[in-house]
Amino acid sequence: MKIEFRKIRKAKNEICIDDAKRLLKEKRRGILSVNGDDGYPYAIPINYLYCEKDGKIYFHGSRVGHKVDSIKKSDKVCFTVFGNEIIKNESGAPFVSSVVAFGRCRLISEQELSLELVKQFAEKYYPDKKAINEEVQAAGKAVQMFEIEIEHLSGKEIQEK
Repeated sequence: MKIEFRKIRKAKNEICIDDAKRLLKEKRRGILSVNGDDGYPYAIPINYLYCEKDGKIYFHGSRVGHKVDSIKKSDKVCFTVFGNEIIKNESGAPFVSSVVAFGRCRLISEQELSLELVKQFAEKYYPDKKAINEEVQAAGKAVQMFEIEIEHLSGKEIQEK
């Protein structure tokens, strides 16, 4: 059964998929939304890694807690990134781009894949090889990695007035 995701209501604000992917790749933090306790949404800021090659979003976290419990109950998630605030005209009101990804999230149990992702993750967030190697050695085996398989991706740019 194919899910029909909603289109962006104001088509003039939509950005092309390549720009949406670029924003997703460049930004450092996003908001992960899961189906939380008692039907309440649970949204949390996270660091993440977008792999354009496989079209997946990766992040790390604890092996226990609200986020993990929610993902185990329902793998459907929403992930949002925003940024690229720019002034384009004399009004002074900035334009802001955002990306929304809907998908299925799973805990990664394969140790080799998890370690490789920890290294890629560290390369995005740490300034030098020494810091990367130290982080992978210190946290590599203990960290829980997650992946979001994107089912729908869209982006838009709006002017904040």
